[in-house]
Amino acid sequence: MPAPIRLRELIRTIRTARTQAEEREMIQKECAAIRSSFREEDNTYRCRNVAKLLYMHMLGYPAHFGQLECLKLIASQKFTDKRIGYLGAMLLLDERQDVHLLMTNCIKNDLNHSTQFVQGLALCTLGCMGSSEMCRDLAGEVEKLLKTSNSYLRKKAALSAVHVIRKVPELMEMFLPATKNLLNEKNHGVLHTSVVLLTEMCERSPDMLAHFRKLVPQLVRILKNLIMSGYSPEHDVSGISDPFLQVRILRLLRILGRNDDDSSEAMNDILAQVATNTETSKNVGNAILYETVLTIMDIKSESGLRVSVIFNLDACAHITMSKIVFRYVALTSLLKTVQTDHNAVQRHRSTIVDCLKDLDVSIKRRAMELSFALVNGNNIRGMMKELLYFLDSCDPEFKADCASGVFHAAEKYAPSKRWHIDTIMRVLTTAGSYVRDDAVPNLIQLITNSVEMHGYTVQRLYKALIDDISQQPLTQVSSWCIGEYGDLLVSGKCEEEEPIQVTEDEVLDVLEGILVSNLSSTVTRGYSLTAIMKLSTRFTSAVNRIKKVVLVYGSSIDVELQQRAVEYNALFKKYDHMRPALLERMPIMEKTSTNGPTEIVQTNGETEPSILETKHVPNVPQPANQANDLLDLLGGNDVMPVIQTAPPTKLVSAGGELLDLLGDLSLSGGVPASGPPVSISQPPFLLDGLASQPLFNDVAAGIPPMIAYNKNGLKIDFTFERSNTNPNIAVITMHASNSTEAEMTEFVFQAAVPKTFQLQLLSPSSNIVPALNAGTVTQIIKVLNPQKQQLRMRVKLTYSHKGSSLQDLAEVNNFPPQSWQ
Repeated sequence: MPAPIRLRELIRTIRTARTQAEEREMIQKECAAIRSSFREEDNTYRCRNVAKLLYMHMLGYPAHFGQLECLKLIASQKFTDKRIGYLGAMLLLDERQDVHLLMTNCIKNDLNHSTQFVQGLALCTLGCMGSSEMCRDLAGEVEKLLKTSNSYLRKKAALSAVHVIRKVPELMEMFLPATKNLLNEKNHGVLHTSVVLLTEMCERSPDMLAHFRKLVPQLVRILKNLIMSGYSPEHDVSGISDPFLQVRILRLLRILGRNDDDSSEAMNDILAQVATNTETSKNVGNAILYETVLTIMDIKSESGLRVSVIFNLDACAHITMSKIVFRYVALTSLLKTVQTDHNAVQRHRSTIVDCLKDLDVSIKRRAMELSFALVNGNNIRGMMKELLYFLDSCDPEFKADCASGVFHAAEKYAPSKRWHIDTIMRVLTTAGSYVRDDAVPNLIQLITNSVEMHGYTVQRLYKALIDDISQQPLTQVSSWCIGEYGDLLVSGKCEEEEPIQVTEDEVLDVLEGILVSNLSSTVTRGYSLTAIMKLSTRFTSAVNRIKKVVLVYGSSIDVELQQRAVEYNALFKKYDHMRPALLERMPIMEKTSTNGPTEIVQTNGETEPSILETKHVPNVPQPANQANDLLDLLGGNDVMPVIQTAPPTKLVSAGGELLDLLGDLSLSGGVPASGPPVSISQPPFLLDGLASQPLFNDVAAGIPPMIAYNKNGLKIDFTFERSNTNPNIAVITMHASNSTEAEMTEFVFQAAVPKTFQLQLLSPSSNIVPALNAGTVTQIIKVLNPQKQQLRMRVKLTYSHKGSSLQDLAEVNNFPPQSWQ
């Protein structure tokens, strides 16, 4: 058989291919020749064939048939064969394939080889693709090489030890004696890998973290030598001595100094020196400055040091447009800093707002996130003006996040209800198609509660509706508002601005135009039809016209509109005497307070807790698997199942709710449960003590809050209140916050208690936990403890983060005695 072509010739031949089909033909032809050579057990050219196969693998063609040949090359005594064999193993094999276990013995022999380069190849392969079984078998050899005096082997052994610890964390203590002298090494490669190894051990074990805190002075000394050392061509990068090692040391110092006063005090001076002396005109300097800022903000550093760092970041943000990387690093650092030192970042608000006008999308996004983080009650008007201007001119990809941020800030810091309403309407007018789903009900609730603003609001919304009906959320709110307060619009009662003259027929023309418009969605048409129906009690002279409209849509091809119209037509015919009472204005609706457990509604001058009803709660179909999840939380049979309070299921349609008010009408249908229905009755303590006084204390009666869970960036806090009417009821408010850079979606909090208690979970405020502690998700937990026993609880957390679904169980036993005694 003729000698196969060399790798260089194969590369040259493939590059001459003019089309992809021609390249595939060349590859297939060469693969066939390589397979033939493998079948003939040709040892002479095996190394050359595997090298060509690896090149084809890099081009994206299948090369799995060369896996066993790589093992044969590893077993060879020639260094050139071993080099290609180990390279092929790292590229073609992984721990998911059982073939890799066949090379364990070869790696073990090579780790004890007399040649350092062969030992280095074995260490690289183990650190790249070693499985947990292989790591257990070879950890002893790695630990021996970690103690050797050879710098070349020590740095490779340290990286292999990192991989072993990641795969088998219980082997961590094996490497502890070998780490004692690692930081005394002069070789920068060994120092770098040693710092990586120490970082991995500290992140995975609190005991290791406490053990290595005594190394802080030594790390500070190494970092100082790097800064003060002169020019070294071996380590110099853009005029900075070994920036890679500096960054690694800063990360390790951040871990060691977190929540430790002594360690933080030991590193304050060197961090100040790095922050002020690092040259930021090049990328390597900005990388070091970025890590320094994160370290200063994460440890217990001095306040003056923090202010100095923020000033440097502000200077970076002022750099010309050509320095986009610097601006991005500065804004990202300020965004992390604002959580710990809000006032210091607030001084540089104008610089941050200027970055909203940047041409680079990443700069604009960081500036937008930072601007929302700086909003407070003192600057709300000025910041909203800038952010609304940004909302008008920004790209569509920013509008959803910007609109959501404006809603949140306005709800939290609005100086007046008129300003709040005007701001939300401005957002709906400019970015109505991008707002979140709860924007419409939230604005409706805000308008309902602002009794003195009804005339002004309905007039503003009517004008907006005449100008544009393409923004569906704005059209829905306008239709609802006109249906509720159309009589105020026609009467011209508006003290806030000059009233407009409009007739009843003109108002109905606008609403009927929404019904027939191609721009209107089914939901919007439903809002419009309901508004027209409500106006039948406000516009007495237009009742016949409204009857005709309702009658026409009784035969609509849209099932939702048809059902609404049929039910409204039944009101006109059978229950006309009840129509004025059924279609009267909505009462004031109060949102559940973030500091209180209950929702107090003012109805006809009487105060009633809206979440407590005197009527028996009907049985709710609940999936069996969800009930079983809750019953399994405590791992036993002495569990009191949780009663989840959720919005009622809409059985047939929105229109069915209206006819149900007329009497005991049995509506068929419903959403089938995924399992047999679980009958859950209302706990008796919820029916006690319905009085005119507030049900719960507004302020926790001396009960300290507690942290129930803090892991992977998710933090669960409990605050406590005591019932005024029943001292055996403890009301716990769960606050979920997220300190990571990505939001947590599909968040579900579940809880279970022993059966001597009774527990009820109310609906959460949201199922999305915002990133970077930009907001919290709250949920009310009510616990009846008649026997005054110590409270125990198991919680189950389910959420999606960065594309992965996560689930965790935790037991909470450290409740404050005041919460259950």
